[in-house]
Amino acid sequence: MGPLPWPSDAELNEIREVVSLISGRDKNEVRVVVSPYRICPLGAHIDHQGGTVSAMTINKGVLLGFVPSGNSQVLIRSRQFKGEVKFSVDEIQQPEGCSALKDQCDWGRYARGAVYALQSRGNNLSQGIIGYTCGSDALDSSGLSSSAAVGVAYLLALEHANNLVISPTENIEYDRLIENGYLGLKNGIMDQSAILLSSHGCLMCMNCKAKEHKLLCQPAMKEKQKATKILLALSGLKQPLTSNPGYNRRVAECQEAARILLQASGDLKAEPFLSNVNPQVYEAHKCKLEPSLAKRAEHYFSENMRVMEGLEAWKLGNLVEFGRLMSASGLSSIRNYECGAEPLIQLYEILLRAPGVLGARFSGAGFRGCCIAFVEADLATEAAAFVSREYLKVQPDLASRIRDDKAVLICESGDCARVI
Repeated sequence: MGPLPWPSDAELNEIREVVSLISGRDKNEVRVVVSPYRICPLGAHIDHQGGTVSAMTINKGVLLGFVPSGNSQVLIRSRQFKGEVKFSVDEIQQPEGCSALKDQCDWGRYARGAVYALQSRGNNLSQGIIGYTCGSDALDSSGLSSSAAVGVAYLLALEHANNLVISPTENIEYDRLIENGYLGLKNGIMDQSAILLSSHGCLMCMNCKAKEHKLLCQPAMKEKQKATKILLALSGLKQPLTSNPGYNRRVAECQEAARILLQASGDLKAEPFLSNVNPQVYEAHKCKLEPSLAKRAEHYFSENMRVMEGLEAWKLGNLVEFGRLMSASGLSSIRNYECGAEPLIQLYEILLRAPGVLGARFSGAGFRGCCIAFVEADLATEAAAFVSREYLKVQPDLASRIRDDKAVLICESGDCARVI
């Protein structure tokens, strides 16, 4: 069975009609960027340390309809957010922390960030875009990397309008520039790598230190193996990572642990990233780490091992073992990385009790958003109802903020970002 249709013809036609009205151009001239959200079954919180991660996209995400503006002006409207974004690609964009310019629409910072990233690598931008963007309902700031999906969408639209031929691996770097350079978020490259490199039905594996990836497609179903789907259980917590100091603090703690371990081993030249610490060095010197740093290092090294074991399980079609490793990853995120807000921890624990669920963990940084799970396909609807019912009992206020039909979503794997 193939992926559920996303985007549908109706969604594409609606966006083309809106852009046609805004721009005064023929509907057939409108192009649409399809930029999917991503999940990370294994490899939580280690991409910024050069670890190895696994990821895949889902059949939900961001759509950006656009036409070249015919001049340097950018004008974008949104279904989710008020106002409109207007600026010129001729303007030199400065990182947010350095710029006195305040967007009239805060959601426009990713469009400006895309121009910043392209400018910073010497690309000549003469064409702006007139566009209209919308994301899958209820999934913005949900831990599925909607921010990276938005950034990638603006990059692809601007590149298409300016006839720039940019490879997916180059766009991984450009989107990193949006988030690291323009917005000041110290994340790694996993999110944009998944969005730009994934393929339906495959698990994308990325070595974030070497920046090398491979796609692992599942083998043919064995006789007793059951098909699976993906559950997204929304918590109702929404907060952009750029406004939460906990994320950057964890990154700094990982780097401090790496610095202490490298110094203890006599290595004064390597950059302070945990991927530069040999596992044997970690075992020999981890006693030198204070408790919080010891937990961050333990999460990194144990998670890297879970990824390796998970890739083997995936290749063998052993999704029961793969799910077990996902759940262990979720537990380490709680105990060692210490990033789980109470509602997310409760959601994680509810998912582990749900019928047919093989494994679960947080999606995103664990400070807001959702939990993901792999579930047996024939029990997905029953599991979704169970999770929604049980979460309402423990978090009635947060659960009441989510539409009943959006509380727990059943999804499938998707494809990479593209222009259609």
